[in-house]
Parts: sequence; structure tokens; C-alpha cells
Amino acid sequence: MRQAAQNPARDEAGGPAPDPAGGPAAPPCHDAEPRRGRPRSAAVERAILDAVVQLLEAGETLDGLSIERIARTAGVGKATIYRRWSGKEELFVDVLRAIEPADPTVSGSAGLDDLRVLLESMRTRGLAQRSSALLHNVFVQMKKHPRLWTEYQATVIAPRRVAMLAAVRRAVEAGELRDDLDVELMDDLFLGPMLVRTVHRPEAPLPEDLADRIIGTLLQGLAPRPAEQPVTAEGPAATPV
Repeated sequence: MRQAAQNPARDEAGGPAPDPAGGPAAPPCHDAEPRRGRPRSAAVERAILDAVVQLLEAGETLDGLSIERIARTAGVGKATIYRRWSGKEELFVDVLRAIEPADPTVSGSAGLDDLRVLLESMRTRGLAQRSSALLHNVFVQMKKHPRLWTEYQATVIAPRRVAMLAAVRRAVEAGELRDDLDVELMDDLFLGPMLVRTVHRPEAPLPEDLADRIIGTLLQGLAPRPAEQPVTAEGPAATPV
């Protein structure tokens, strides 16, 4: 797991960040470039996210974390954090996104192929949550905070659902799926088995071919296949009325 940066990050509000122990800030560097109009530093943002991960790995709970503690650990000022995130809820969602596997890139033009990529991404995240005690614990804690869970649903889960629906619609337009069924229902049918396996049944296997098996099973249908008719010299036997 990533560790927070060893050297304190520079506070964008005005030179070096205060010393974490409470001492005076180091004198500014005279040859530093002017900060007015400079883009936000990716290194500073990374230090903040890593600081939260470091504190969580050390056993801190979401309730116990404060912006002040995070700022001290990252070596920045509180103002630097608040310029990026309105509060802990928004920050924690980005932390969770940072430690989860990245969302996949889909073609945006394919149907079932893109759907397969998105389902495989769900399987990968399920495996990651099972193998990472930190990721599992953060999810458990997050669900106890309605505002945080709502923020995660709105900014992470909802866009993923939109991408899945778009892939199903493209599959319908390409003739890969029926066009006489409710698209949202079809999306739920594809999504449901993977969601059950990754969230509701943590003991269930997540084999590498699970996405293909889900798609193949739904395309074939669940109704029993008709029994093969015996073949005679005159052709297939007549089906009794």
C-alpha cells in the first residue's frame, strides 16, 4: 500500500507548510516561482490522499480523522485541503477511488464487448476488496456514514451504472440484444449476478471467465432446451399432439 510522502509538501497558500510538530515554518525559498495562477500541484494532492491512507492503515477510523490531522500528516495547511475538497466526505470518496482498481476504459462504440469489460472491472474490484483489509474496512466504515455513502453512490456508482446502460443500449442498436425488452431490466440482469458474487456473497468464487459466463448464460436463456427428436428412416419423428 502506498505510504505518505516522507518530505512535507509545500502549502500552496503561501510557501512551505507549517512544521507538523507545531514549530515555525521554514523560510521561503527566494528563487521560487510566483504562485499566482499556478496550477494545483498533483504531488500535493497525492500527499494528502496518501496521508489519509497512512492514517487508516495505522488504525484510525473515519470518525476519528480530522482535517487538521490529515493536514499535519501530509505536511500541508488546512486551506490546501479545503481548496480541493469541501469536507471529509468528499475527500474520503477520492481516497477510496485512489485505492480501488481504476475504472476501465471502454471503446464507447462496442456493445457486448464494452459490457464484458465493465463486468470484468466489477469482478476485479471484488477481488481487490477481498484481498485488502484496508479496502474492506473502509467500505464497512463508509456505509455507517449516510452522507459519505450518498456521496460515493452519486460520484462513483452512478457513473458506472450510466456506462453499463450505455453499453447495453449499444448492444441493442447493434443487433446483439433484443430490441423489444426494457433496457434497464436487461442491464440489471447482466449486473445482478456479478453484484451478488462480489458484494452479497463474499465466499462465492470469482473465476476469470465469470463475465463471459454471465453474458453467455443470459444470451442463451434459462429455459430448458427442447429434447432432441429421434430420427427415423422417414425423418424426424412426429411430435405427438
